[in-house]
Amino acid sequence: MKALLVLVFSLLVTATSANAAQTELEWYGHSAFKLTTPSGKVLLIDPWITNPANKHGKADLAALTRVDLILISHGHFDHVGDAVAIAKTTGAKLVSTFDLGKALTTYAGYPKAQAGFDTQGNVGGEISVLDGEVKIAFIPAIHSSAIMDENGKDLHQGGNPGGFLIMVKNGPTIYHTGDTDLFNDMRLITQFHKVDVMLACIGDHFTMGPDRAALATKLVAPRIVIPMHYGTFPILNGTPAEFKAALAKDGVKSKLVVMQPDETLKF
Repeated sequence: MKALLVLVFSLLVTATSANAAQTELEWYGHSAFKLTTPSGKVLLIDPWITNPANKHGKADLAALTRVDLILISHGHFDHVGDAVAIAKTTGAKLVSTFDLGKALTTYAGYPKAQAGFDTQGNVGGEISVLDGEVKIAFIPAIHSSAIMDENGKDLHQGGNPGGFLIMVKNGPTIYHTGDTDLFNDMRLITQFHKVDVMLACIGDHFTMGPDRAALATKLVAPRIVIPMHYGTFPILNGTPAEFKAALAKDGVKSKLVVMQPDETLKF
């Protein structure tokens, strides 16, 4: 049975009824999340559902019968993941930068009809989707991006890497960092939107590790920070314990929540 972790934060509660629908955030391990809006719309972020950290990956993938949007931060295989198969099964539209979307439809097999200007953008831009229930801003990241073709052999340029700021009506504002290093302009995010939940990569080697992720959290100042992109492979050796220690050392006031694969938060 999937674990359900319910967090009650008065600053996140906007509904007047005790029975009002909530936003749900489920982690599949690595950088893969499912976001369900109060009206029941489903967004996937970097959907490598069958990653090694998720023991129930095949069952979770089969259970995804409704997906409205798939958000992909950059072209690496561990972030594109199962996106193409899910898109073909569910008809989910692609949310990405335009260059990444072009590469995914040209080389990786993402259905072209599901990758249009209504859900594509670029850094600095913001789109309104799902009848206005969700707004998504494209945030830069310091990393790289390349698309592996359908044969799993050749790499193709996948545009610039990025992250997402996802604003849910009557719900939280969530910042998914994608794969990135710490960069000082993270502090500017809060000039436009207060971040409720930050999904921060901490694995080191290919992204920022715990120490740099702690400083990134300090810049963004979210109410909650959730570590991701660690432990999937031995080389991603940053740990939540190290992250917790770094947050304390830097005096970061954000609440640390460590999720397990298949665990869900409700807001």
